Amino acid sequence: RRSLQLCSRCYPFHTPLSYEAIKQQYRPEVPEYFNFARDVLDRWTEAEKEGRKSPNPALWWVDGAGEEVKWSFEELGVLSRKAANVLSDACSLQRGDRVILILPRIPEWWLMNVACMRTGAVLIPGTQQLTAKDILHRLQKSKAKCIITDDSLAPAVDSVGAECQFLKYKLLVSERGHREGWLNFKELL
Repeated sequence: RRSLQLCSRCYPFHTPLSYEAIKQQYRPEVPEYFNFARDVLDRWTEAEKEGRKSPNPALWWVDGAGEEVKWSFEELGVLSRKAANVLSDACSLQRGDRVILILPRIPEWWLMNVACMRTGAVLIPGTQQLTAKDILHRLQKSKAKCIITDDSLAPAVDSVGAECQFLKYKLLVSERGHREGWLNFKELL
């Protein structure tokens, strides 16, 4: 009923509503080169700085223990540019390169999403429930150059990494420090 009301604002009741009629008249404005990080996030940052938009958190994350992380649009922008630099500099990733991201829903999960958008890397998200066999399959089929995960799945990645000829970089999101053969994301950031 609501969709009919929305459509009736655009199309008078005497006009027959059909998918084809609506599709023919629908002309979204789509820029030739759209990048969410630049065209949305960075514009909201500018709008906040200029006072055209009230400051609100771009990311407000709370864990089970009540720990909070709040990033403004400007902070998310700055951090995502730094993360994009990690991907493009330390990991030598370029537009179109594939990145597998397997993290719990922590702030770095969203940060890496935006960083991949900034760089043009193709993000392939994965769940923490993946087994080594699942990870191997995804790495081989996607031809991912980089995988980003945490301490809980790094051993599974290590167990199959030798079978993945395209995998060049392993990025670890960890508070614990170093793991042989891995780049530490937090140190690089």
